[in-house]
Amino acid sequence: MACPFLNDPVDEGAALLRRELNLRREMVIRPRIDVLAFPDSCLVERYRFTSQSIVYIHNLIRPYIRNITRRSHALTSQQILCVALRFFANGSFLYNVGDAENLSKSTVGRAIRKVCLALKRLLPNFVIFPGSKPVTAIKEEFHKIAGFPDVIGCIDGTHIPITAPSRNEAKYVNRKSTHSINVQIVCDAACIISDVEAKWPGSFDDSRIYSESNLSNRLQSGEFDGLLLGDRGYPCQPRLLTPYPDPEPGPQQNFNQAHCRTRARVETTIGLLKARFQCLRHLRVAPERASDIIVACVVLHNIATIRGEQQPAVQIEDPDDDDDPIHPPAIQDGEAVRDTICNNHFNN
Repeated sequence: MACPFLNDPVDEGAALLRRELNLRREMVIRPRIDVLAFPDSCLVERYRFTSQSIVYIHNLIRPYIRNITRRSHALTSQQILCVALRFFANGSFLYNVGDAENLSKSTVGRAIRKVCLALKRLLPNFVIFPGSKPVTAIKEEFHKIAGFPDVIGCIDGTHIPITAPSRNEAKYVNRKSTHSINVQIVCDAACIISDVEAKWPGSFDDSRIYSESNLSNRLQSGEFDGLLLGDRGYPCQPRLLTPYPDPEPGPQQNFNQAHCRTRARVETTIGLLKARFQCLRHLRVAPERASDIIVACVVLHNIATIRGEQQPAVQIEDPDDDDDPIHPPAIQDGEAVRDTICNNHFNN
């Protein structure tokens, strides 16, 4: 029989005797990385934030993610945050993130979950419709783009691919026969996201998601004085204007051109979000966890935009890739509002 006092006895008898003698393997503590010791250029590349912004985010969520003990060399709250930021930034497998941070896969998974739930708490503070600025200022910023009046937001949907779920799998199959979550995003002229719906399966079209959203009810009740701009995947309504399907030369073409230039801001915002947080290219988690990750990335996107973080190179999606092929009929009142704006502001 092999010696039972070796750390890794090959012989089965030696292994049994080792267990009976309660001889445990010596704990190996991996060296931790001091993230803030890196220059900001490296931090932005790996974590999407400079050291000052990482400290800022850490101060916001520290009470919700810190470990209550330091037993077994538990991660500090700052290390937990940086592990999650690295995952959001590159979207790699958990064991790849763990290898880069000298952590186990399970530790990485727990860190990501903690940070997601903490950032979700901040959603009402950083995602506010129509925005933190006065409504008149929001309208003026949109008006400067192409002269479109009374706009307080641009709306669009984007699909975030996910792994096929074990339950209700068919609901998540989109029109491209892949599994996804259809995320509704509203933004202002500064590419700050002012509203997000990240819970709907990929089989749901944009118009249905909007009609069942809280934002739709608030707009229809007259809570806000202003307009949303959307593509033809939405019905034309008094508070949600879409382009003319077959514009006539003159005012209607001018209306559509101004509408397209203004609404392009939401496409840029979605492009920035996905470029900044590569994990959104494909989420290998259950839909509920995927929704939490999407919301966390939206909060982080707004923090990065507000704090003037470096913007990644944006690749605008082909409109045909994400646009809903279903074109709901316009509502008569919506057509009347569209015609009034067209005649009053684009009749040149």
